[in-house]
Amino acid sequence: MTTPSDAAQSAATGPTWMGHPRPLARLFAIEMWERFGYYGMRALLMLYLTKHFLLGDRVSAGIYGGYTALVYLTPLIGGLLADQYLGSKRAVKFGALIMAAGYFALALGGSPARPWADYDGARHEIVVEHYRDGPTSAANETRAVIDHGRPLLIKGQEDGSIDLIAPDGSVARHLAPGVLKEGADRDELRLAITLMALSAVAVGNGFFKPNIATIVGLLYADGDQRRDAGFSIFYMGINLGSWLGQMACPILADHFGWGTGLASAGAVMLIAWAMMHYSQRSLGGLGEPPVVAGRDPALWIYPAAILAIPACYFLFTNLMHAPAPTAGAGFIGYLMGLPVMGKLLCATFGISLPAILIWSWRAGSRAEFEMMLAAIILMVFNTVFWSLFEQAGSSLTLFADRNVDRSVFGWFEMSAPGTQQFNAIGIITLAPVMGALWSVLARRGWEPSIPVKFSMGLIGVGAGFLFLVLGTHFAGADYRVGLGWLAGLYLIHSVAELCISPVGMSMITKLSIARVVGLMMGAWYLSLAMGQYGAGLLAQMATVETVGGQVTNLKLSLDTYVGVFTQIGMVTIGVGLVLLALSGAIRKLMHGVS
Repeated sequence: MTTPSDAAQSAATGPTWMGHPRPLARLFAIEMWERFGYYGMRALLMLYLTKHFLLGDRVSAGIYGGYTALVYLTPLIGGLLADQYLGSKRAVKFGALIMAAGYFALALGGSPARPWADYDGARHEIVVEHYRDGPTSAANETRAVIDHGRPLLIKGQEDGSIDLIAPDGSVARHLAPGVLKEGADRDELRLAITLMALSAVAVGNGFFKPNIATIVGLLYADGDQRRDAGFSIFYMGINLGSWLGQMACPILADHFGWGTGLASAGAVMLIAWAMMHYSQRSLGGLGEPPVVAGRDPALWIYPAAILAIPACYFLFTNLMHAPAPTAGAGFIGYLMGLPVMGKLLCATFGISLPAILIWSWRAGSRAEFEMMLAAIILMVFNTVFWSLFEQAGSSLTLFADRNVDRSVFGWFEMSAPGTQQFNAIGIITLAPVMGALWSVLARRGWEPSIPVKFSMGLIGVGAGFLFLVLGTHFAGADYRVGLGWLAGLYLIHSVAELCISPVGMSMITKLSIARVVGLMMGAWYLSLAMGQYGAGLLAQMATVETVGGQVTNLKLSLDTYVGVFTQIGMVTIGVGLVLLALSGAIRKLMHGVS
């Protein structure tokens, strides 16, 4: 019988790939395909909800934030179950199948929703000319409301009122702000399937995400100095898959429909499953389940995981129907008005971090307590960073769709979700440069401390938004900004990400008291989940009123985004400067950890 230690020794001393154990190549490819599916679907999700289902900006942003938050919460449970019962390989295969099923179910969106407008106490049909059910709307697409048998074009005004334009160009009706209420008739069963599909992907991700990385670690024997470099190669698979998915899925959705773009994510997950399933020869005894007495725990874990999907579905439906914050309710009123997921996250985050500090103060030495305090302070700032950075899949994608001239040198037009690939390209290009820069600075004793890197990341993500706002001053007569300004934002954000993301989890393992490292990693993932959920809330601030899924006034849309991006950019730079001012004190709390 091959033991895990024997398998690790065999992998470490066997044939190599780029100087590393050969199975790393297979794990690299498996992770690449999984990231292809995740980022490819994520690129489409916000537009799928707003254009196909006509859910509106606010509801769609809430669903998006809730989904990405769950993606970072479920690995806490999936990792624990794999460690104690399933083993990493079985967990990865099970997660891949559940995710594939979720992606395929997402492709079953059915017919697009049918918009209508309500005013004068009556519901009026909205007809759409030149409609294209895909990420990129037709350039000549128009929406008209049928008023007493006449098609009247809908034109929004800057004060929020709406003019209904007759075929001869005259204003047939003027509706005061708030008079027109828009809605849509949609296939509720298909929408329910979509929310169940998102739930399945989140649950499957919980089994897949933490355990594929665990197997990578098992390739190296204790003390093998190639481990860090091996993980760097593995993470390149993440970025390569991200870029491929964000490039391919929008193209497929534009040319063949939403179903094809979304189903492609399911197809690559089946490839990932097959590569893991037929890996016995290369991975041997790595990632096998621990020996437990009695019946195989998988007999209850798999059904329990499937039953968790409806529970997640409930959270999504609650998110959809959460009311908008009430003006003047105050902070407590705002918290009480949050949907169930928001209440759970805020309560868990707000209780667990102080509880961890109290425990470490009582159970650890003064130095250990101070190191734990430094870690928790940085977790809070980490949440702020990801709330801003994760606008990529929500408000920035909608901005790209509505207010960006996406022509690439006049050769072709890039789709709005396709613009997200600028981040992956930036990471692939700049990661080696940044790594070399830190090495050079380290040799000279100038490498910034971890708190300074975190502050640089925050300042950078805020500066990216202000760079885009600067570009809006050069918008054309059609109120669209040049694509280069959006690409510049993603380039700045990539540099900011490289200041925080590579050091985060490593920092937690170094600062944590040894017997609670797992708990602190859970808290770190919780901070990421809070950031993802916060990203959805911030995206709701950038809500633009639409009728039948179409913005009725592009100037008003541009002004809305400029206002929100300016505000969050300035605030985030301010938060980054506060952290920079505190960096010296935090560094002392870290007691030499770098």
